[in-house]
Amino acid sequence: MHVLIADDHDLLRDTLDLWFRQEKIDVTPARDLSSAMQAVAASDPFDLILLDYGMPGMDGLEGLRRALADGKGARVALMSGIAPREVAEAALEMGAAGFLPKTLPAKSLVNAVRFMAMGEQYAPIDFMTATPETEVVHPLAGILTARELDVLAGLCEGKANKEIARDLGIQEPTVKLHMKTLYRKIGAHNRTQAALIAKEAGLF
Repeated sequence: MHVLIADDHDLLRDTLDLWFRQEKIDVTPARDLSSAMQAVAASDPFDLILLDYGMPGMDGLEGLRRALADGKGARVALMSGIAPREVAEAALEMGAAGFLPKTLPAKSLVNAVRFMAMGEQYAPIDFMTATPETEVVHPLAGILTARELDVLAGLCEGKANKEIARDLGIQEPTVKLHMKTLYRKIGAHNRTQAALIAKEAGLF
């Protein structure tokens, strides 16, 4: 079995690679949609393509649509640690092989991959039937715009301004502007302090 794993978090991608290789599943890694589709074009058809819903290039479900169209007939599944059930339902309706929350235990994830590669559709019953929780807005999140939160998340991951700009599809000067504004809002003087404030407050 040959699986493509596309995720922009190196640690998660490497961990999945390790789990799958232990189960005699060949893995090709990619860190964004563009490199994933390049790997698809350069390889024999994969048994399964696993795409991180939030990685660069995905643009919501458009990335799934592209992979389904240009995947050489491979089955395509989404994985995410943040996407709500509505996204999972929409993905399945579009023809995705499944939806994998990143909270799945390793053994369950490997079993799900085998299940999907055999032609079945997979989504965890408990995830798909869970009663939606009332959303609690974090105090810091309440004072920052969505884009400022995106930039702050990049800071917390240790990314440089250029990387954040690339991930968000904006210019580097725009990133600097957002940083200046969010520093003022949360009382930080530099990127290190901003990341510490966010992490200590449990925002990320």
